[in-house]
Amino acid sequence: MTAHAVINRNTYDQVMLPIYSPAHFIPVKGQGSRVWDQQGKEYIDFAGGIAVMALGHCHPELVDALKRQGEKLWHISNIFTNEPALTLAQKLIDATFAERVFFANSGAEANEAAFKLARHYAITRHNPYKTKIIAFHHGFHGRTLFTVSVGGQPKYADGFGPKPADIIHVPFNDLDAVKAVMDDHTCAVVLEPVQGEGGVTPATSAFIHGVRELCDKHQVLLVFDEVQSGMGRTGKLFSYMHYDVVPDIITTAKALGNGFPISAMLTTANIASVMVPGTHGTTYGGNPLACAVANVAFDIISTPEVLHGVEKRHNLIVNFLNGINQRYSVFGEIRGKGLLIGAELKGKYQGKAKDVLQLAAENGLMLLSAGSDVLRFTPSLIISEEEIAQGMERLEKAISQLV
Repeated sequence: MTAHAVINRNTYDQVMLPIYSPAHFIPVKGQGSRVWDQQGKEYIDFAGGIAVMALGHCHPELVDALKRQGEKLWHISNIFTNEPALTLAQKLIDATFAERVFFANSGAEANEAAFKLARHYAITRHNPYKTKIIAFHHGFHGRTLFTVSVGGQPKYADGFGPKPADIIHVPFNDLDAVKAVMDDHTCAVVLEPVQGEGGVTPATSAFIHGVRELCDKHQVLLVFDEVQSGMGRTGKLFSYMHYDVVPDIITTAKALGNGFPISAMLTTANIASVMVPGTHGTTYGGNPLACAVANVAFDIISTPEVLHGVEKRHNLIVNFLNGINQRYSVFGEIRGKGLLIGAELKGKYQGKAKDVLQLAAENGLMLLSAGSDVLRFTPSLIISEEEIAQGMERLEKAISQLV
C-alpha cells in the first residue's frame, strides 16, 4: 500500500485477519460521549468501547496524564519497578479487600493470571489433584486457550484442538447445580457478578452468598471476573460490593485505563504468597504509561459524584427504554446493574439485535449487543442527560424503521 492510498472500510478486508465484522463507517475522533467518522458524521456513543470509556473519549485530565508521562518514561520492564504502578496498586488495595496486585494488559491476561494462581495455590497448599474449576454457561473470560475454555460459550472455544482439562460448566444463578459438582478436588469457582457477553445477567444475592459458603466449606477460591462490571460500571467501584460478599481474587480491565490497555488481578497476601519470582510474568504489564493514565482514571471514577451519578443515569435509560417499549412492544426483560444494561428483544424482534445496531448507526447511535437477542448499553459513566435523550431518540427512530 502506498503512503497516499485511501484508507476506508474496504481496506479492512484487504489487510486484517477476518475475525471481526466492523461497522461500515470508521470513527476518527471522539469527545466525551460523541464520536465522528471519516465523513464528519456525528454519533452518540452508547457502546463506550464495550464498557471501556467510563469517562468518555479524550477526557482532558487523562490526555494530560498521558502527555506528561509520555515525556518521562514509557517502559522499563519488570526487571525494575516504577512509581505509577506502585501508586496505582496502593490505590486498588486501599479501595478493596485486596492486599496484592498483578498488572497485565487485557482482561484475558488478568483472568489467565487469576486461573493460574487459583490452580497453583490449590496444588501448593492442598494437593496436586485439587485442580477443578467450576464456571458457568454463557460466561465470558477472554480469548486465550485457558480463558476461553473457562468461558461457557462453546462457539468461542471449539475448533482449536484439546482444551485445558478439569473445567466444568453449570447454569448461572443455580446454586444446586454448583453444589452437585463441588468437591474436594475443586480449586476455584469463577463467575462474572453480572454476565456481560452472555446477555447482561446479574447474579442474585442468594446465589453469590451460597457460592461463597460452598467455597469456604470446600477450601475453594472464589474468583470474580470484574473485567466488564468493575471500575464504577454498576455504581460501586467493584460490583462485588453490592453483594456484601468478599471474593478471594478479582480481575479488572476495560475501564481501568479508560481505553489505554491495562488490567489487574487483585488478591490477598496469603493467596499471593504461593507465587515466587518466575512463576508468572508479562512484558508490558504495569508499564508506567498505562499506569499513569489509570491512576487518573481511578481517581475520577472512584469519586462519590461519579459513582452516585451511575444510578441516576441507569434510571433515565430504563425509563426511556420503557417508553419505547410502550410504543413498539419490542423488549421483554430489561435487566442489569448501573450502566451495564441489557434489553431483551421479544416477539418479531427476536434475533434481530444486529439489525437494530446497524439501523442505530445509520441514525447516529453507537450501540452494542450481547448475543442476537439483547441490546447492550454501556455508555460513559458521565454521559450527559441530554446525550442520553438524544441517543434514545435515535434508537427509537432505528426501531421504528425495523420491519
